[in-house]
Amino acid sequence: MTQAQPLIQLQDLQKSFFTEEVETRALQGINLSIWKGEYVSFSGPSGCGKSTLLSLLGLLDVWTSGKYLLAGHDVSTVDRDERARIRNKEIGFVFQSFNLISDLTVEENVALPLTYRADLKKGEIQALVSRALDKVEMSHRAKHYPTQLSGGQQQRVAVARAVAGNPSLILADEPTGNLDSKNAEIVTEMLENLHAEGSTVCMVTHNPETAARAPRRVELLDGQIASNIVVPRKIPVAG
Repeated sequence: MTQAQPLIQLQDLQKSFFTEEVETRALQGINLSIWKGEYVSFSGPSGCGKSTLLSLLGLLDVWTSGKYLLAGHDVSTVDRDERARIRNKEIGFVFQSFNLISDLTVEENVALPLTYRADLKKGEIQALVSRALDKVEMSHRAKHYPTQLSGGQQQRVAVARAVAGNPSLILADEPTGNLDSKNAEIVTEMLENLHAEGSTVCMVTHNPETAARAPRRVELLDGQIASNIVVPRKIPVAG
């Protein structure tokens, strides 16, 4: 059955930054649709607008003009409180710098976004946190603090925090940028597994090899989409 509408639909999205009398156009007329369950990588040279685009997708910033539809709902005109509610319930974030709170334990960090959800009771939050930590194999570190973890372990906790609330969309901004090759591979595989389980994943990366592992690859250049490639799935040949 064909899906009725994309999860994400961007129509002529533009973003400019203003300093004194100078206008810098970070994004110029982005038109893009992303369907539920897709895994998309955004790549391109430094300053091309890929992190700005991810910030707009996550409602962390506002665009200058254009329209953004999320699950069919126009979020271009929602107020600040509604944007925060949508972020908390529908979007999970994974950042390059982990963004864990040092004086909270691992399980407290994962639980924190969930505590702002009025639809979840304490027992439900505990169950979601436990399942998320199991998913990233960090349950044995639940009572530890971020400073007691390696960089790779901290990013795995960040992934758990992102997925604990079962968001519609997972946004990862350079999730392997601060990791060695071994831990980068672990985190990349985690994102791939989440996609295989049905999650919609959008990832910004400067690494061509990491970008190439996504089934759909969007390359930006000077604030515009330079290429948008969907790689056909390989079907095993019997015999």
